[in-house]
Order: sequence, then C-alpha cells, then structure tokens
Amino acid sequence: MTAAYVALGSNLGDPRRQVLDAMDALARLPGTQLMRRSRLYRTPPWGVLEQPPFVNAAVLLETGIEPQALLEALLAIEQRAGRVRTERNGPRTLDLDLLHMDGVQSDDAKLTLPHPRIAERAFVLLPLADLAPDLVLPGQGRVADLLPAVDTQGCECLGESRLAE
Repeated sequence: MTAAYVALGSNLGDPRRQVLDAMDALARLPGTQLMRRSRLYRTPPWGVLEQPPFVNAAVLLETGIEPQALLEALLAIEQRAGRVRTERNGPRTLDLDLLHMDGVQSDDAKLTLPHPRIAERAFVLLPLADLAPDLVLPGQGRVADLLPAVDTQGCECLGESRLAE
C-alpha cells in the first residue's frame, strides 16, 4: 500500500456536493482506503479569472493501485461527474489531480509526480497542509514551508468535509 495525495476541485453545479461525492468515489476504489479528508475551501479562480469560485479539498489515500492506473481512475471519476475538457484552467464540474505518491517519482507525458505546480497554488497547498504539513515534496520542499509563499487572499475555509452521519 502506498500513500497517495489527491486534490479535488469544482466550480460548476453544486461544487460542495461534487467534491464530497468525489471523496466517496475515491473511498470506493478497489484496493484503496480513504485515510483523511482536508477541510473544504472556497478559493478564487486561477488562470481564467472570469468564472465562479471553486470549492477545493484534498484527501490522503492508502492504495495498492499503480500510479498510472490511479490516474485513469481519477479521470473516470471526473468523467462520471460530467467533466468536459474544453478550456485549460476553465470552469469544471470536477477536477481531480494526483499530487504525490510516497516513494514515486514520474515525469512522462501522462503523469508527473509530484505534481509540478503544487508550490504555486494556494488552492492545493491549503488543503494539503491540513493533511500533511510536514510532507516533503521532492524538488519542491516541505508543504508547511511552501504555503507562506503563495497568495491565499480570497481563500476561505468552509469547514469540515465530513458528510452528515
């Protein structure tokens, strides 16, 4: 089993529900256990600014799924949520990014691990810091040290990501 960190985001439809439903879908992946969920955050759009704010979160999974197969599973969950890839950094029903897998480094056409732009994005670092502030990302640094260097203006914690019991 390998620890894997996944970022979640949505700004179309019911973004909070999309993120929570995606967490449940991740927990149901074969050979995978959802270990922890971050808090939910409302964050301003990044890249294309003329779009609604996002709801973002992150999860820690323990998985026996290989990195490429995990990426394919994430893309399938996005597709089931209605994700259509039309505009880079544009609005989306659901975005799932494989951020890091312990002991795995990859730099190929389909998958780069750790994700190369973690250190630039408050919407990734805020929820990732909830899960693993001391996580060291090869080539980037420790999550808690990266967070002060990004602009968190406009980011708002929405609270726990737990569904009602």
